[in-house]
Amino acid sequence: MKELSYSILFYIMGMLLLSFGVTMLILSGLGTGAWDALFYALYDLIGLTVGSWIFIVGIALMILNSFLLKARIDYAAVITIFLIGAFIDFWLLIVFQDFSISSSVMSYVLLAIGITGMGSGIGMYLQFDFAKNPIDNLMMAVHYQTGWSLAVSKSSIEILVMIIAFILGGPIGIGTIIIAFGIGPFVQFFFKRFQKLKSLLVNGRKVTQTV
Repeated sequence: MKELSYSILFYIMGMLLLSFGVTMLILSGLGTGAWDALFYALYDLIGLTVGSWIFIVGIALMILNSFLLKARIDYAAVITIFLIGAFIDFWLLIVFQDFSISSSVMSYVLLAIGITGMGSGIGMYLQFDFAKNPIDNLMMAVHYQTGWSLAVSKSSIEILVMIIAFILGGPIGIGTIIIAFGIGPFVQFFFKRFQKLKSLLVNGRKVTQTV
């Protein structure tokens, strides 16, 4: 019961951190993440809304992940997609509603905060093996299939999606490139440390597992 309580806490706090990081990247104006660029490109080419494409692509990834992980489809992942969207709206529409960039230096500061927020948020919420974001679950599936580290798995996926988004005409900027190469190591770094922290909180001891 104690482990479940901490897992849920890490899950919710991770979602908040992840959505905060995404919000900082949006506000920086230096280019969205590769996946966001892909969603916008699909919206621009085909129609519907960016949010609709998040769900459509998310469902497709849920099926793909099920095949790669040789497991049942994680229908609960819809919960994570909903929470990320709701939390991003919270940060953008309530907390930072009147926020504006005053200098290019601030843009890069927000970019750095955004990457850190995304990496730490993903590393934290993955401590709860429930309702993973299909995008992040794809990272786990590639890690499972190839034996690559989380850093290499995440970065490889981001670079591939970035290329596809660029071909489709998505909003690619310097921030997109930095995120593609930088988010993987951040996830790897924070995942290990939050794993140790959770073990200390639950059991009072460290874990030696490496990912």
